[in-house]
Amino acid sequence: MSFLVSMIVAFFGCLVGVPIALGILKTLGVWTTVEERRSKVYVLFGEVIGIINEPGLHFLWPKLGWKAILVNWLGKAHQVDMRLDQEYLRSQALNSEEGAPMGVGVWYEMFVSDPRSFLFKNADPRGSLRANVGNAAVRSLSNMKLAEMLETRHTMSVAVRNEVSPKSHEWGYQLGSVYIRKVHFRDVQMIRQIEEKVVNRLRQVTSAIKQDGNNQVSIIKSTAERQAAIEFARAAAQRPLIVGQALQKIAQDNEVMQAVFELLEYQKLSEGEARVTLLPMGTQSDLLAPLLAAQNPPPGGK
Repeated sequence: MSFLVSMIVAFFGCLVGVPIALGILKTLGVWTTVEERRSKVYVLFGEVIGIINEPGLHFLWPKLGWKAILVNWLGKAHQVDMRLDQEYLRSQALNSEEGAPMGVGVWYEMFVSDPRSFLFKNADPRGSLRANVGNAAVRSLSNMKLAEMLETRHTMSVAVRNEVSPKSHEWGYQLGSVYIRKVHFRDVQMIRQIEEKVVNRLRQVTSAIKQDGNNQVSIIKSTAERQAAIEFARAAAQRPLIVGQALQKIAQDNEVMQAVFELLEYQKLSEGEARVTLLPMGTQSDLLAPLLAAQNPPPGGK
């Protein structure tokens, strides 16, 4: 029973006592923790006595000495965020070499490189960096040719970064990547004029493509008709030759020739609209044929 009571007392003692003891030791400046991409700057009596950049658990007495006991009571521990951040500046006004009013959008990355300078050398380092990037974009990109301004984004980005980086490092800010994301016209009337020119040019190109297509179709159609006419003429020229050769072979036999011509004559008679009266074989009377024809007059009374 005494063992069970001791175990319960030890458990609750560790559950409550250990956090209290750790909190007291932390208040006395014995230890502290630093998160990833964070930095702590310890200031005592207006003087920076220590900077911790490495993440993890740190014991302050070996690093700060006796000042570690007083820093949490009479001093201050500044926690600086050193993570990578980014910002976008919209429509920075500048002019091209031709005098066209242009606007550029600048996207850039930054991070804290020196916590001491970040805290004490500039009251608003982020705002100062923003103004510096905007001014550098205007200084380095103004009076560029319009064609280069619309095409060479990488060269413009490098020019802006080289202009800003030395100054920003003095304030504890390190500039990362810089990229010109957007180049546009700021004059509404100029934008409308460009749109009208583009629309007219598209109409001209469309009309030219359509006319060229019609011309190609006409050429193909006329070529096909010419080739078809040549082939039809060649076929029409071959027909009399073939018929003549066939008749020449038929004419070699007189009986065959007579039978063929009679057959053709009967075929023409059967295809025509004339009435044909057939008389029996051996009829010698000259009056029988007119009488039979008179009994069955053709249509129309003729």
